[in-house]
Amino acid sequence: MPRTRSLAWSELKIGLLTIVGIVVASATIFSVMGSRGFAWQRYTLKTKFSNVAGLKSGSPVRVAGVEVGSVTDVAFNGDAVDVTFELNKEVRPRVTDKSIAVLGSVSLLGLSSVDISPASSGTTVPDNGYVPSGKTAPALADVTASASEGITELTGLIKDLRDGRGSAGKFVTDDKLYTDLQQFVAAAGDVTRTLRSGRGTAGRLINDPKIANSLQGSLTNLEEMTRRINSGEGSIGKLINDDTFARSMSSATENLKTLTERLNRGEGTAGKLVTDPALFNQMKSLADRLDELTKHLNDGEGTVGQMLKDKRLYENINSAVTDVRDLVAAIKKDPKRYLNVRVSIF
Repeated sequence: MPRTRSLAWSELKIGLLTIVGIVVASATIFSVMGSRGFAWQRYTLKTKFSNVAGLKSGSPVRVAGVEVGSVTDVAFNGDAVDVTFELNKEVRPRVTDKSIAVLGSVSLLGLSSVDISPASSGTTVPDNGYVPSGKTAPALADVTASASEGITELTGLIKDLRDGRGSAGKFVTDDKLYTDLQQFVAAAGDVTRTLRSGRGTAGRLINDPKIANSLQGSLTNLEEMTRRINSGEGSIGKLINDDTFARSMSSATENLKTLTERLNRGEGTAGKLVTDPALFNQMKSLADRLDELTKHLNDGEGTVGQMLKDKRLYENINSAVTDVRDLVAAIKKDPKRYLNVRVSIF
């Protein structure tokens, strides 16, 4: 009987140690997995990147910065790379078709992760569905390369400045440019002092209140004139605001257009003069004859030409006209002397 009790106690100790080991192992596994949960508490999703930058199985997956899963597989899919990962089912409502998956960084050593932005307003991504991917932030190596290129360009710029290349380089190394700039600053100072002292037109404009008042008065008058024009006062105001005047102008323009069309069609005397070559030729012939007649008169040809050119003929005609005038006056004075009528009967 005592041996039987001793065997039962040994078995009991083994069983207790086994239970403790299972509990410790479970706690260890759960602590290692963190918030990822057990297999039945996870579901699988995918995303696609053009470059995974060292992402591998076991890399963490975070939603809004909280680690809720891990990468299970990284495989090529054409020119892109498919990333398969598992997430805790508790975050399923937060991972939708409006979420964006990007590559993140776990540390400065280049370890990558998958960072997903939560979006509860979209449609939940089903199991083995794809989460839309976004533009990946530059890696530390990219930033270092960009910084190196920037430093190289800055070094070249400093070298160009020291060598006096470009406007900035000349400004740094050319003493004459510095002297010119100093003279310009001095001249600007003189101009400023001149303006402050009220000399010159600009100085008086700045310092003399009378000129300012005159300008204010001119602006007031201009404002008043503009107001009167806008209200339709005066000829300019009516020209701008009166519809009747505008209609009259439009009517006059239309009449002028009609007149021009009639002239172009050759209607009326003016139209024929513009379009009929026969009438033009007649007028030209008449003008030529008039020119020829004027030339004959100027040359003293004919009676009229002699009258214009021969002074003696003019004086004779003038004398004859005077004699006739005197004779008429004498007849009016004593008609019996000149009008003696005798009647005789045979």
